[in-house]
Amino acid sequence: MVRAGSASVAAGPTLAVVAREAGVSVPTASKVVNGREDVAPETRRRVTEALDRLGYVRRPRFDSAKAPRLVDLVLHSLESSRSGAVLHGVEAAAYEAGLEVVVSAGPNRTRGARPEHGWLDKLTTRGSSGVLFDVAELSASQNAWLNHHRIPYVLIDPAHEPPAGVVSVGAADWQGGVSATEHLLGLGHERIAVIAGHRCTPAGGARVAGYRSALASAGVRHRAEYVRHAGFDETTARLRMHELLDLPEPPTAVFVCSDRLALGVYAALAERELRVPDDMSVVGFDDLPEARWVAPALTTVRQPLAEMAATALRLLVRMMHGDRPEGTRTELSTRLVRRASTAPPANCVTSAARSEAER
Repeated sequence: MVRAGSASVAAGPTLAVVAREAGVSVPTASKVVNGREDVAPETRRRVTEALDRLGYVRRPRFDSAKAPRLVDLVLHSLESSRSGAVLHGVEAAAYEAGLEVVVSAGPNRTRGARPEHGWLDKLTTRGSSGVLFDVAELSASQNAWLNHHRIPYVLIDPAHEPPAGVVSVGAADWQGGVSATEHLLGLGHERIAVIAGHRCTPAGGARVAGYRSALASAGVRHRAEYVRHAGFDETTARLRMHELLDLPEPPTAVFVCSDRLALGVYAALAERELRVPDDMSVVGFDDLPEARWVAPALTTVRQPLAEMAATALRLLVRMMHGDRPEGTRTELSTRLVRRASTAPPANCVTSAARSEAER
């Protein structure tokens, strides 16, 4: 494999000069250059300003014109079915673009209590032309490192709001929440709960907002006690479902904002000896393989993960050639996939519900 960085570059200030300019030690300046977390914000600011002011060039310097046709895909996990869908989409789009892909587990993995940063150095060492990230978020120092080395990157479905100017690809989460709730309303349900992820995530917030909008459009009263949050944990989702079942007037249906959380909901219902969908209708979100494997098969909102990943790769290719996308956020449409986990509420089969169930 051809590697970048062998050509000579014009002489510039040394790291020692930068450290002296910023009033810090050389090891501290090195930490900032290499994206290390253990630097105070004010110190990081002084060093970053000195780097820019003096025109410091880290070697090997990323050079998109000379770099090989290689991109990195950094996944949160190498073991999940979600990652498999993302990898499939990237691989197909990379083949069309004539690119090689290096796959690794994410920068937020830890050894003990300290995050790993070796992947940052490896990017420049092997001369990657750009990076796709399928991780919850990047730290401020990681974003700063990538920007400083002018390495283009795109986030795939980030859980948290990306920094200003960072390009990302996601799904139409609000519309997905509307579709899931309208499906349950069409079956005749009015006592519809929602179990979402973290309160602060844009995707979870948009899905809950879509749920509320669909209720309002149908003239159904929104109940605050029907809205629960479970993070990304199946066990917590199971506990939240138990809380809903313990309400004086429990719901007859629940929209769960991820298929993984829906597995926890199924577990809670089984513990109460309640049947899906006879006693409780359940709708998920994602359409992971698990949605087809559970019994009964899960009605869910399909998030086009493979297509999102392929779109992210195509955007990255444009950025590698100096073409900045007009907007920083690209959204792909979602759609409801009807399976066996939803039905009209017991003793309430309306004509609208029959029509919805027969589709």
